[in-house]
Amino acid sequence: MTEILRTFYPEIEPYESGHLDVGDGHVIYWERVGTKGAKPAVVLHGGPGGGCTPAQRRLFDPALYDVLLFDQRGCGRSTPHAGLEANTTWHLVADIERLRAMVDVDTWQVFGGSWGSTLALAYAETYPQHVSELVLRGVYTLTKAEMDWYYQFGVSEMFPDRWEDFIAPIPEHERHEMLPAYHRRLTGPDRAEQIRCAKAWSVWEGSTITLLPDPQLASKHDEDHFALAFARIETHYFMHGGWLEEGQLLRDATKLKGIPGAIVHGRYDMPCSLKYAWQLSKVWSDADFHIIEGAGHAVSEPGITDQLIRATDRFAGKI
Repeated sequence: MTEILRTFYPEIEPYESGHLDVGDGHVIYWERVGTKGAKPAVVLHGGPGGGCTPAQRRLFDPALYDVLLFDQRGCGRSTPHAGLEANTTWHLVADIERLRAMVDVDTWQVFGGSWGSTLALAYAETYPQHVSELVLRGVYTLTKAEMDWYYQFGVSEMFPDRWEDFIAPIPEHERHEMLPAYHRRLTGPDRAEQIRCAKAWSVWEGSTITLLPDPQLASKHDEDHFALAFARIETHYFMHGGWLEEGQLLRDATKLKGIPGAIVHGRYDMPCSLKYAWQLSKVWSDADFHIIEGAGHAVSEPGITDQLIRATDRFAGKI
């Protein structure tokens, strides 16, 4: 008999929220949901530059978890909006530690999807003693090959119609290096050009992350405020390779030994090729690995939602 897919927990509002001054001119927004003092967890959103969302709150049983979500530097409700100064992977790792100290827990579950999985790996490999479990969706190890696959050649073959829209703002003689071409415009002085390129960059992702089209996701990525932070911060991080050595996250995955976890990855994930989740599973044998058939990249796809909630339920002792 086919098992019923688990679905999102009901809508839940934060029981506490605030802003934390992390220095360098940055103030980050944070919120806590669930039951104060229950099993601690932190959610690391995607992008970089995406911001935390109400849907991410609904992946945890609120009776069993005390979950902290936050908007990473420069995005969502954090300030300065789309700010790039003092905004690197290692600044964010330090911010996670500040938040852990703020909520006064020794260990917590680290939950990250897409770029959030990159950040989760960087944090867990730096502070394994503070990670009780690690739940990763859409694994992204931020190698040059992964970036080229999505922004230069690969996914372009799967979505030629949407690729045409993506390359439209860039002159033909610059299209052999799409990431640097976008970065120049998104960090340049022309505000109208910034917005035009931000929307094209952001819509490319919003329209290719699900197996089947999701107009709601695509429309969010077409909003000026969201798109500007999303595109500026992404290209800023990707131009610098996330301030990681090439292959560092897979190389150092041996540091995850003894940390239980789950890897959940859609078979047809376009932004984050399945190959890298597969490689991680070979190094990090403490993780359950779930390839979701008939799914792309998004947390909202039923098979992905199902396995993520099974993981958080299991780690809370519910199943």
